[in-house]
Amino acid sequence: MSRPLHWSPSSTDRDREEMLRVIGVHDPLELFSDVPAELLLERPPSVGFGGLLSEWELETIVEGLMERNVAYLDPPPFLGAGWCPHLVPALVDYIISRPEFMTAYTPYQPEINQGVLQALFEYQSMVADLLEMDVVNASMYDGSTALAESLLMALRVTRRRKIVVPGNMNPWYRRVVETWLGGRGVRLYVASVDGETGTVSVDVVERVVDDDTAAVYVENPSFLGTFDENIEYIGEIAHKRGALFIVGFEPLSLGIFKPPGAYGADIAVGEGQPLGLGLNYGGPGLGILAIRDDRRLLRQMPGRIVGATRDSSGNMAFTLILQAREQHIRREKATSNITTNEALMAIAAAVYLALLGGEGLRRLARSIWLRSHYLARRLSEIDGVDAPLFSSEFFKEFTAAFPCSYETIRARLKRHGILAGLALQSYGRLHGDRLLASLPRGASLFCVTELHSKRHIDRLVSLISRVVEDECRRGGMEAG
Repeated sequence: MSRPLHWSPSSTDRDREEMLRVIGVHDPLELFSDVPAELLLERPPSVGFGGLLSEWELETIVEGLMERNVAYLDPPPFLGAGWCPHLVPALVDYIISRPEFMTAYTPYQPEINQGVLQALFEYQSMVADLLEMDVVNASMYDGSTALAESLLMALRVTRRRKIVVPGNMNPWYRRVVETWLGGRGVRLYVASVDGETGTVSVDVVERVVDDDTAAVYVENPSFLGTFDENIEYIGEIAHKRGALFIVGFEPLSLGIFKPPGAYGADIAVGEGQPLGLGLNYGGPGLGILAIRDDRRLLRQMPGRIVGATRDSSGNMAFTLILQAREQHIRREKATSNITTNEALMAIAAAVYLALLGGEGLRRLARSIWLRSHYLARRLSEIDGVDAPLFSSEFFKEFTAAFPCSYETIRARLKRHGILAGLALQSYGRLHGDRLLASLPRGASLFCVTELHSKRHIDRLVSLISRVVEDECRRGGMEAG
């Protein structure tokens, strides 16, 4: 028995019969013959609003739903975990809104895509300078996929089967890595973290990195906000064992901190969201992947690379290079299955970096560093609050510990229009992260950027001080 299907409201029975006749189909359900019969519905699901709606009716419903959203603008969220609120200059949105750029698809035809290709070439060049690396692709989906791709590169280049990652890495990134490495016979070792510094234990790295280790990955700064003072030594350990050294970075921090290339990284990966992308309701992001000048790495590097050349008239021209690695040529033998890239986001980052320049980036990074340290100092003045929780240097994000569970503190702050702090213990339990789950109940991750003024920070501290007094000192909550 044929089941009812929904068609375009403008089509008639005669139209539908003619379309089916032309393609040689008698029953519309033949179009879904690849779907197992037990998965097909006997009748349309009871969803929607009881019938077809006009465009205006749908807009009205959606606008009504949007009115229920809460926008945290004054102050912006102090909630980070890798994605923090940053200023997006109006010029960035204006340029990427131009029709010649408004596409994320790969410019396969250089003869009609010179503008896009040059913009991506400039992006690659600026990011390479920023990281002090030699080759940058354009580009990955986000920071997590850039990391996963870098680990697959390491496995192919070294032909080894073990990966060492830090216990203080972004838990989202680790879940993506576990998914991508699943079924490949790869051992993933999570190096423990020093409880005082919040950084990877060097003794553990020395012990676990062996002759079967393909790569050692370290985040600088880590998910907890900490910078590792021993990162160069960790790189030396990896290289001594013949493993690749992969470093995760935060792009704005490089205005005042050493870049990955300066301490021997073979591959650098990061999230480009701070470079003029905004939060965008959680996406799209921009995965940055860079390598040092090594032909083995270059041949295994995923994604698109734009190169500069000369045309028959001697003029500068741009084209995609090393395409033999790509899926549109090698299909299942390609180095990566990432196809459509984040070209528009890469162009946005190029505009942002060109607008700031080197001096602007340094001033911005210093401003963020000062503001985040100011919040940490003010929080430490509250009796019973330990901020920062770890002794290592930090940038933009840091961990603080409160004398009671942070969930209720955060709920009280939200009632005052402030979204601040990620409760790390409950977050760790949710994502199966043993390090985060083992932290005190009062441990929370804060984010401070150039959008947070002194007034915003002082208001947050004043409210937290009152909440700690109410909820912790008076026994209103179980102590952490």
